[in-house]
Amino acid sequence: MITLLSMDPVMLGGLVIGGIVLLIVFLFAFQYFGLWLQAWVSGAKVRFIDLVMMRFRKVKPKLIVENRIAAKKAGIQLSTAQLESHYLAGGHVTAVTRAVIAAGKAKIALDWDIATAIDLAGRDILEAVRTSVNPKVIDCPSADSPRSTIDAVAKDGIKLCARARVTVRTNIDRLVGGATEETIIARVGEGIVSTIGSAPDHLAVLENPDGISRTVLDKGLDAGTAYEILSIDIADIDVGENIGARLQADQAAADTKRFQATAEQRRAMAVAMEAEHKAEVEKNRALVVLAEANVPKAIAESFSKGHLGIMDYYRMENITADTSMRSSIAGGESPDSGAKGRA
Repeated sequence: MITLLSMDPVMLGGLVIGGIVLLIVFLFAFQYFGLWLQAWVSGAKVRFIDLVMMRFRKVKPKLIVENRIAAKKAGIQLSTAQLESHYLAGGHVTAVTRAVIAAGKAKIALDWDIATAIDLAGRDILEAVRTSVNPKVIDCPSADSPRSTIDAVAKDGIKLCARARVTVRTNIDRLVGGATEETIIARVGEGIVSTIGSAPDHLAVLENPDGISRTVLDKGLDAGTAYEILSIDIADIDVGENIGARLQADQAAADTKRFQATAEQRRAMAVAMEAEHKAEVEKNRALVVLAEANVPKAIAESFSKGHLGIMDYYRMENITADTSMRSSIAGGESPDSGAKGRA
């Protein structure tokens, strides 16, 4: 019998290396044996070589096997190739698998290819299926909005502040390319403003707030969105300020300022014209003074040329004195007294 001590050292080294290699291969394969056995026992068989190759493709074998088993138990046939391709594409394999299972249980038509497309588009497919089964309520305006109410003004000028709640469920067929919650909120807000604005007065809205819901629903606001509107309920409606009266007061104040500006302009023009007239009077008085200054010169020239005698001069002075006396008796100032004084 050949013992280890009597064996050739080269052969002994080869056996040791071979044993180590076999041990490594066994340990490498053993980590997939549990997954293979789990899949085989669950009826969702996966080839052992496929489990090994998943590691080289950088795919998590446990994730693929567990989701395949879950789908199989729910009566849905999913191949490992389908699960792997979606994983390698960056999708959420577990979420999509659960969404397809939930849709099948709820009798909602949801194909695996459509579900993966929705997931890769960035939508939460599992949440979409849950919302389709269990409708959710959207506040309008939303909690993230800086405004807490939707404000609108009726025809009588009274502002109404309303809050609405919209019950929606996901429309799987329109989930790809359909508008999101923000569009629903915006359309509902627009419908509320339009309905209140067309009301004859605010009392009509307060008496029948459900009229807003009916009017908004009739407009088909869910067209082109990923949701189907089930109901629109007015949660609260309050009376605000009288916008019409405030606008009229603002208009009256603006008209008053405009009229005041016009009156001030006219007053300024009148003052300017008065100043111009005074300046014209002073100009004319200056011309009179200049003309009167030439009178003594003319009299002296007449004396020198013999056109005026001394008696004629005295008679002229007597007439002037008599005129001044009569003017003073009558209570008026002599027409030429001021001019002579200035001269």
